[in-house]
Amino acid sequence: MAVVTMRDAINQAIREEMVQQPEMVLLGQDIGAYGGTFGVYRGLFQDFGPDRVRDGPLCESATVGFGIGLAVSGIRCIVELEFMDFTTVAMDQIVNQAAKLHYFMGGQLTVPLVIRTPIASRMGMGPQHSQSLEAWFMHIPGLKIAIPSSPYEAKGLLKSALRDPNPVLFIENVKLYNRKGDVPEDEYLIPFGTASILRSGSDVSLVAISGTVPEALAAAEQLAGEGISVEVLDPCTLNPLDIETLANSLRKTGRMVITHDGYRTCGVAAEISQRIMEECFDYLNAPITRVAGLDVPVPSGPLHMDVVPNQQRMMAAVRHLMN
Repeated sequence: MAVVTMRDAINQAIREEMVQQPEMVLLGQDIGAYGGTFGVYRGLFQDFGPDRVRDGPLCESATVGFGIGLAVSGIRCIVELEFMDFTTVAMDQIVNQAAKLHYFMGGQLTVPLVIRTPIASRMGMGPQHSQSLEAWFMHIPGLKIAIPSSPYEAKGLLKSALRDPNPVLFIENVKLYNRKGDVPEDEYLIPFGTASILRSGSDVSLVAISGTVPEALAAAEQLAGEGISVEVLDPCTLNPLDIETLANSLRKTGRMVITHDGYRTCGVAAEISQRIMEECFDYLNAPITRVAGLDVPVPSGPLHMDVVPNQQRMMAAVRHLMN
């Protein structure tokens, strides 16, 4: 095992796959000599050259469109969109083209495309650079979604994405890029649809997504001192969603809190909650609770921390369920 940051784990995965797949191309803004907006691509331009690491135009729809064109011609491509908010200007390409072409052609055509995009909800960068829009894409058949929270998950899931014959939306969190963790030195892949149990517990199941994972683990640690045993789970992928692991946890604890940075209304927690209720209604000892982002535009500056979930809100929700 080597201890690396999530940023470096992603870089390792891309580097290894570029060696194994010599035609693979990277497209995006500022990914060349600059090394990417958040430094994820550092060294790749120097090592693989401008033909394979290409700065795209300031037009996300065009860049994703180029990536789709390469993919359907048989050249695997990674497209980086600098902020998740910018997926909104490439929605036609992502939703109407990439996700559907395999079906249009009766399975005869594949779209080996990975779209990397980071959430910056905990950075104070304002309402047009801070949104967590993952729930939008869960609604789209044909689009796989990975959303890792650790270096181990990030590398293993990205390598799986880069072996997939069809499009994957790979969602990262800027606040997690410096998070360190153990990563095997030997090659490994994490299959999609496999949730992680980050901490075992018996009283409450706490399902945490992306940037909320460190807060959830800290909440569970503090609640343990109060005699409350919290099981912390990370879905890792949203499509496919490992509902069975989450349901098994609920069957054990009888209580569930779901937390994510995205807006509360129609968020990922709402879908998970409904599916858990359909699977495990008779096991519920209390209503499933959501601790999510507030339904307001994410403000700039320090006010943004009042909008996203924090350890205190998670702890309050768990305590309420135990009463």
